[in-house]
Amino acid sequence: MQDVHQSILRTGVSGMPLEWIQYQTAVRLYYTDQVVYTCGSELAIIHGGLNTKTGKQSKIQLHSIIATQGCNQTLHQFYVPSLNNPTLFKRDANLCMYCGNHFNDSKLSRDHIHPIVKGGEDTWMNVITACKKCNNLKAGRSPEEAGMPLLAVPFQPTYAEYVYLKGKNILADQMDFLRAHFPRTSPLLERL
Repeated sequence: MQDVHQSILRTGVSGMPLEWIQYQTAVRLYYTDQVVYTCGSELAIIHGGLNTKTGKQSKIQLHSIIATQGCNQTLHQFYVPSLNNPTLFKRDANLCMYCGNHFNDSKLSRDHIHPIVKGGEDTWMNVITACKKCNNLKAGRSPEEAGMPLLAVPFQPTYAEYVYLKGKNILADQMDFLRAHFPRTSPLLERL
């Protein structure tokens, strides 16, 4: 039970996933009365100091999911997640979208479907994960020009999907919570 190293999923009052936080941040949110409710499994009990009047020691029970006040939920429908390679590779399940093989991060690269040298943009909808060999083979050509068809269509993750993609060592209750916020058509649902 005492796992203070496990990331905690922070949500807004409506339950929209917001971010992963460490136990120190969660304790501060509890202490400042910003936690509205909790769900999920109990992770740890953090013991504080002694009250000089009562002699009782303070304690905070941490859960795997906490809902907090003060977040503007409507911003998330217009949010475009920042594009970075680790998140892109996780979106594509560390699979080269040309040869279909799995690789570790060090053997992967970001490939622009419509090459940047031909006016392509560095956006979620124009990038896929490719092994370095396939990326070099494709070079500055489109998949059609290179004779290398894509194995999957790229997609821009929603905010909830992006929170999932940024997570490490996600607990089962946290995963269930996140999945409930994915669109029904999310390609991630097939991979989980």
